[in-house]
Parts: sequence; C-alpha cells; structure tokens
Amino acid sequence: MTTDIKSKVQGLDPNVKARDIKSISAQTANIYESITVITKRAEQISIEIKNELHGKLDEFASTSETIEEILENKEQIEISKFYERLPNPVIIATQEFINGDLSFEYHEPRVTHEE
Repeated sequence: MTTDIKSKVQGLDPNVKARDIKSISAQTANIYESITVITKRAEQISIEIKNELHGKLDEFASTSETIEEILENKEQIEISKFYERLPNPVIIATQEFINGDLSFEYHEPRVTHEE
C-alpha cells in the first residue's frame, strides 16, 4: 500500500495535540492494542518516507563537482526541507487509525503442549 506522501499528509495538522483515549481505544477495546497498531503503522510510514527521500536524493548523486551540481543542490535542499516539514509518522499513523484507514488483524499465538 504505497501512496504518495504528499497526498497522505494533505491538510493534516503537523502539531501534536491531545487525543481522546476512549475514541482511540474504541476500535480495539484496549488502549494498549490501539497504541500497538498505531506504532507499527508509524514504523512502516517512517520506512516509506526514508526510502522515498533516499530515492529522490539518489537522483542527484554524481562523482564530479561542477556548476550544475551546485544548482542541483538547491533542488536537494528543497526536497530535504519538504521532508523535514512533514508531520511525524506517529501523527500520520494516529490520524489514519482515527479515520479508520488502517486494517489490522489478530494472530492467535501458538499453544504447544509438552508432555
């Protein structure tokens, strides 16, 4: 499920704010399970952002330093600034969770009986 990060954060407030614990725990009936789902999604988002940023910056990789490279550095700076201004992955994941955009399932632990 890879979506462009720009569309994910469109209109999302990047500031941390208090959330209603009851509404967050409503989907799982347990606040700790809800936090676990949000945390796992935030880790995925973080990796997606990192890979996307590295992919864009790799386009600028060169072995020689020229005037063109100096001009390209301005583009690199703009790309880096965009990613620095993104909301924290936890904020993005929390909003996805609240909006019901995340799907999750429980895996039953294996029970082994030793005799």
